[in-house]
Amino acid sequence: MSALTGDGSRLRCALQVRGMVQGVGFRPAISRFATALQLGGFVRNDGQGVCIEVEGAETAVARFVRQLRDAAPRIARIDSVVETTLPLAGDQRFHIASSLRAPGEGNAAAVPADRAPCADCLNELANPADRRHRYPFINCTACGPRFTIIRGVPYDRAQTTMAVFPMCGDCQREYDDPADRRFHAEPNACPVCGPRLRLVSEQSPVTFGAQALEAATAALWAGLIVAVKAAGGFALAADAANPDVIARLRRGKHRPDKPFAVMGRSIELLEGIVELDEASRATLLSSERPIVLVPWRRSPVVAPSVAPGLNELGVFLPPTPLQHLLLADGPPLQVMTSGNLSEEPIACDDEDALRRLRGIADVFLLHDRVIHTRADDSVVRVLAGKSTTVRRARGYAPEAVTLPIAGPPVLAVGAQLKATICLSQAGQAVLSQHLGDLDDADTFAFFRETVTKLSQLTGIKPQAIAHDLHPDLRSTRWARTMGLPLLSVQHHHAHIASCMVENGRREAVLGVAFDGTGYGPDGTMWGGEFMVADLGGYRRVGHLRALAMLGGEAAIRAPWRLALAALLDAGESAEPIIDDSAVASGARTLDRQKVQALTDLWHRRNHSPQTTGAGRWFDAVTALCGLRAEITYEGQAAIEWEALCAPADDRDGQLAYDTAFDGADGAFVVDLRPMIRGIVADRRRSLPLPLIAARFHQTMAQIIVESCCRARTAGAPDVVALSGGCFQNRRLTELSSRLLADAGFQVLLQRRIPCNDGGLALGQAAIASCRQSEIPCA
Repeated sequence: MSALTGDGSRLRCALQVRGMVQGVGFRPAISRFATALQLGGFVRNDGQGVCIEVEGAETAVARFVRQLRDAAPRIARIDSVVETTLPLAGDQRFHIASSLRAPGEGNAAAVPADRAPCADCLNELANPADRRHRYPFINCTACGPRFTIIRGVPYDRAQTTMAVFPMCGDCQREYDDPADRRFHAEPNACPVCGPRLRLVSEQSPVTFGAQALEAATAALWAGLIVAVKAAGGFALAADAANPDVIARLRRGKHRPDKPFAVMGRSIELLEGIVELDEASRATLLSSERPIVLVPWRRSPVVAPSVAPGLNELGVFLPPTPLQHLLLADGPPLQVMTSGNLSEEPIACDDEDALRRLRGIADVFLLHDRVIHTRADDSVVRVLAGKSTTVRRARGYAPEAVTLPIAGPPVLAVGAQLKATICLSQAGQAVLSQHLGDLDDADTFAFFRETVTKLSQLTGIKPQAIAHDLHPDLRSTRWARTMGLPLLSVQHHHAHIASCMVENGRREAVLGVAFDGTGYGPDGTMWGGEFMVADLGGYRRVGHLRALAMLGGEAAIRAPWRLALAALLDAGESAEPIIDDSAVASGARTLDRQKVQALTDLWHRRNHSPQTTGAGRWFDAVTALCGLRAEITYEGQAAIEWEALCAPADDRDGQLAYDTAFDGADGAFVVDLRPMIRGIVADRRRSLPLPLIAARFHQTMAQIIVESCCRARTAGAPDVVALSGGCFQNRRLTELSSRLLADAGFQVLLQRRIPCNDGGLALGQAAIASCRQSEIPCA
């Protein structure tokens, strides 16, 4: 309060608050706090965040400023408070004023994420005496839709898709009452005045309200597939215990193997089918309500076909009141998967869903609240004892991330897979929700839509576009058409920068970027990289040995091609891959012919692209061991390979295979050919596959540690940033982190931001901000 002065008895103070302070019950909480201190004045939303003016006894004003952060709701986040003294105005009462944004003022206010129903709302939902008993759209200032219904900021009802639902007298009284928890709850509604359900089916007439919900739950019990209009778009629901409906759902979505997530009626029910530790339990119960990947008990109440070949299951609790009701009345465990065909964006509009999902869903549970911004379910995995985001969407996006350095407005457009975009300005970066694979035309349209909507919401008008170095990515080609200055960012530098940003790091780090493939400045495909990097630049100090991608990108979908290249490079025969790929495909003669054709191609060394990608080495070894000759979804081979591993305490599994180090162009090369020869030998002596898988993971972890030690000896920092999709692998990440710490390194991991390509746009934005800023990055 040193900046505040008054007449000795009364004082008026203005506070401009920035952060996550809109849509989180901040104004009602501040109003109650100020009233309790007998202060006059007001609080209002504006384009910058929240503006507060308080007037009263100097000691009370001083206490208000001092305890402002404590008075804020738990889900709020205050980034900054600017205090100014004002002339006394004589206000005796405190009130919530109408939102205001000055002409020409940008939208610096943070956009809130959706929140799952709070305990108070769930109690009302279940209470027959409450006027919102079983109302599917119940909410308050602590919970409910936010990002998915907001059209603009400041965050007011008129700026949301709830504007078309005028509040009834009872709801308006709650909204106006400072003592009510729905005081200025913008999506406030009830059965009298709010949205209502509608069920559409080709077999029966349209029904509404409670009858629609009853018909939907009956359909689920009958083994039908229900398309449900959820928080950020449509979900496809089915009884998780029914293998026949799961098989039909797989056929309809063109998703033969990729695992489904299971939504459970309660945390106690989930604990019966999966193993939950403290971190995963807390994440499941959090207001973000993500899908959490946890060890699966293989309970018979969940069909094995829900997650074939895996020892983990994605589970979550209902993120909306509607889904709570579906679980309460319908099957207690339901597959709840994205309402789309494979690789398409999630459907969010009623007519779009009826058109695209008609061949999959039997009935459609709709409602008349418009989803302005679609957002899929977020996915989290616990690594090294802490929750780690795999897919960042509903519940997390578009929460802002603080950059270690400020810079002019930038749009970063990510890469191709797991696409996101990022808008940054003045040291704040807003990362979009997960968009998908830009190869799909509808997803690319979603990408363009998101650029427009997020720009409007944030008010950020980019002066430059940051994009991936690869010239042929759809995001890069789009960036070239926008008429703005372009900044190209190397893929793996962006991965490391993303990790640095999350950890608030500006100084140079030793980055380990392990993923599938990313374009290198030498025109080859990188992906097993060791680099000294800061936000301004990087220097490659080492990498994995390059592997031939026989047939180009076809090798990504057919890992046996990578296994063949690894075998030939190691001086081994092709026989191991011939037999194993034949078993997988059921065509021994054809496979032998294919192998011979690609063997000839391998000998013509310049006819196949080379990649150092760590993910491709994972793929090669899984095919070499006969686990997965071809894949049907991204990362399938590596995911199943990790699931196969022997227990971490298996002593034989801690025996790493041999590797070697070579030098090339001033950077060391990790030679994996000895490892391949070791795996072939283990296969010949019929060593169990779980043990080979464990030894492989141990080898990759020790490669990371030995490489970092070698780089540190040559002058690299002793702070190691691990990023790239391979570090979604729990076995690899936990092993590497422990061994690095034992070797004296400080290890940086990503938690809130995906380490996969979903975090690339944030790294690109940080690098671009640094390049455009006059302040040195390191």
